[in-house]
Amino acid sequence: MPNEFNQQVIDEFRANEGQVGGMFEGAPLVLLTTKGAKSGRQTTTPVMYVEDGDRYVIIASNGGADHHPAWYHNLRATPEGMAEVGTETFEVEAVFVEGEERDRLYARMVAQAPGFAEYEAKTTRRIPVVALLRTAA
Repeated sequence: MPNEFNQQVIDEFRANEGQVGGMFEGAPLVLLTTKGAKSGRQTTTPVMYVEDGDRYVIIASNGGADHHPAWYHNLRATPEGMAEVGTETFEVEAVFVEGEERDRLYARMVAQAPGFAEYEAKTTRRIPVVALLRTAA
Protein backbone atom coordinates (compact mmCIF):
# COMPACT_ATOMS: atom_id res chain seq x y z
CA MET A 1 0.00 0.00 0.00
CA PRO A 2 1.51 3.34 -0.99
CA ASN A 3 2.00 5.95 1.71
CA GLU A 4 -0.48 8.84 1.77
CA PHE A 5 1.76 11.21 -0.22
CA ASN A 6 2.40 8.65 -2.96
CA GLN A 7 -1.28 7.74 -3.09
CA GLN A 8 -2.21 11.39 -3.69
CA VAL A 9 0.33 11.58 -6.55
CA ILE A 10 -0.98 8.31 -8.01
CA ASP A 11 -4.59 9.50 -7.84
CA GLU A 12 -3.74 12.85 -9.43
CA PHE A 13 -1.66 11.14 -12.16
CA ARG A 14 -4.52 8.81 -13.08
CA ALA A 15 -7.15 11.55 -12.94
CA ASN A 16 -5.14 13.91 -15.20
CA GLU A 17 -3.71 11.66 -17.92
CA GLY A 18 -0.29 11.43 -16.31
CA GLN A 19 0.05 15.07 -15.28
CA VAL A 20 0.55 16.14 -11.67
CA GLY A 21 1.18 19.40 -9.86
CA GLY A 22 3.08 20.27 -6.72
CA MET A 23 6.70 19.29 -6.43
CA PHE A 24 6.43 16.98 -9.48
CA GLU A 25 4.76 19.51 -11.79
CA GLY A 26 6.20 19.13 -15.26
CA ALA A 27 8.41 16.19 -14.24
CA PRO A 28 8.22 12.99 -16.27
CA LEU A 29 6.66 10.40 -13.96
CA VAL A 30 6.06 6.71 -14.33
CA LEU A 31 3.78 4.79 -12.01
CA LEU A 32 5.73 1.62 -11.36
CA THR A 33 3.87 -1.41 -10.03
CA THR A 34 6.04 -4.15 -8.55
CA LYS A 35 5.45 -7.41 -6.70
CA GLY A 36 6.54 -7.16 -3.06
CA ALA A 37 9.73 -9.13 -2.43
CA LYS A 38 8.45 -10.27 0.98
CA SER A 39 4.69 -9.71 0.88
CA GLY A 40 4.00 -10.73 -2.71
CA ARG A 41 1.49 -7.85 -2.91
CA GLN A 42 1.36 -5.45 -5.85
CA THR A 43 2.58 -1.97 -4.91
CA THR A 44 2.52 1.15 -7.09
CA THR A 45 5.08 3.93 -6.68
CA PRO A 46 5.47 7.19 -8.63
CA VAL A 47 9.04 7.53 -9.89
CA MET A 48 10.72 10.19 -12.04
CA TYR A 49 12.29 8.91 -15.22
CA VAL A 50 14.52 9.99 -18.07
CA GLU A 51 14.03 8.47 -21.51
CA ASP A 52 16.92 6.67 -23.15
CA GLY A 53 15.81 5.44 -26.54
CA ASP A 54 12.89 3.13 -25.88
CA ARG A 55 13.84 2.68 -22.20
CA TYR A 56 12.50 4.48 -19.16
CA VAL A 57 15.43 5.00 -16.81
CA ILE A 58 14.66 5.34 -13.11
CA ILE A 59 16.96 6.06 -10.18
CA ALA A 60 16.76 4.25 -6.82
CA SER A 61 17.75 7.40 -4.93
CA ASN A 62 15.22 7.13 -2.09
CA GLY A 63 15.78 10.84 -1.55
CA GLY A 64 19.42 10.22 -0.64
CA ALA A 65 18.60 7.82 2.22
CA ASP A 66 21.22 5.24 3.16
CA HIS A 67 19.02 2.36 1.95
CA HIS A 68 17.42 1.48 -1.35
CA PRO A 69 13.70 2.13 -1.89
CA ALA A 70 11.30 -0.82 -1.55
CA TRP A 71 10.53 -0.83 -5.27
CA TYR A 72 14.22 -1.52 -6.00
CA HIS A 73 14.26 -4.59 -3.70
CA ASN A 74 11.01 -5.72 -5.31
CA LEU A 75 12.50 -5.49 -8.81
CA ARG A 76 15.63 -7.34 -7.68
CA ALA A 77 13.42 -10.21 -6.49
CA THR A 78 11.03 -10.08 -9.47
CA PRO A 79 12.35 -7.94 -12.34
CA GLU A 80 8.97 -7.72 -14.07
CA GLY A 81 6.29 -5.15 -13.37
CA MET A 82 3.80 -2.73 -14.85
CA ALA A 83 4.40 0.87 -15.87
CA GLU A 84 1.98 3.72 -16.47
CA VAL A 85 3.19 6.66 -18.53
CA GLY A 86 0.58 9.25 -19.44
CA THR A 87 -2.54 7.26 -20.31
CA GLU A 88 -0.66 4.14 -21.35
CA THR A 89 -0.12 1.03 -19.20
CA PHE A 90 2.33 -1.70 -20.22
CA GLU A 91 4.47 -4.53 -18.86
CA VAL A 92 8.15 -3.88 -18.22
CA GLU A 93 11.29 -5.80 -17.43
CA ALA A 94 13.93 -4.19 -15.21
CA VAL A 95 17.56 -4.13 -16.28
CA PHE A 96 20.08 -3.05 -13.66
CA VAL A 97 22.59 -0.67 -15.22
CA GLU A 98 26.22 -0.64 -14.10
CA GLY A 99 29.56 1.04 -14.84
CA GLU A 100 29.97 3.86 -17.34
CA GLU A 101 26.42 3.45 -18.64
CA ARG A 102 25.08 3.88 -15.11
CA ASP A 103 27.14 7.05 -14.66
CA ARG A 104 26.01 8.46 -18.03
CA LEU A 105 22.34 7.84 -17.25
CA TYR A 106 22.62 9.20 -13.71
CA ALA A 107 24.18 12.37 -15.14
CA ARG A 108 21.27 12.68 -17.60
CA MET A 109 18.84 12.51 -14.68
CA VAL A 110 20.83 15.17 -12.79
CA ALA A 111 20.68 17.41 -15.90
CA GLN A 112 16.90 16.98 -15.97
CA ALA A 113 16.34 17.15 -12.19
CA PRO A 114 19.32 18.67 -10.30
CA GLY A 115 18.04 17.38 -6.95
CA PHE A 116 19.45 13.98 -7.85
CA ALA A 117 22.97 15.39 -7.40
CA GLU A 118 22.02 16.25 -3.81
CA TYR A 119 20.69 12.73 -3.22
CA GLU A 120 24.02 11.28 -4.34
CA ALA A 121 25.92 13.65 -2.03
CA LYS A 122 23.75 12.72 0.98
CA THR A 123 24.62 9.02 1.01
CA THR A 124 27.65 6.77 0.86
CA ARG A 125 25.82 4.06 -1.10
CA ARG A 126 26.11 3.89 -4.86
CA ILE A 127 22.62 4.80 -6.02
CA PRO A 128 21.35 2.19 -8.48
CA VAL A 129 20.09 2.99 -11.96
CA VAL A 130 17.39 0.80 -13.49
CA ALA A 131 16.19 0.73 -17.09
CA LEU A 132 12.61 -0.35 -17.70
CA LEU A 133 12.10 -2.15 -20.99
CA ARG A 134 8.62 -2.48 -22.43
CA THR A 135 7.73 -6.17 -22.85
CA ALA A 136 4.03 -6.07 -23.83
CA ALA A 137 1.05 -3.73 -24.17
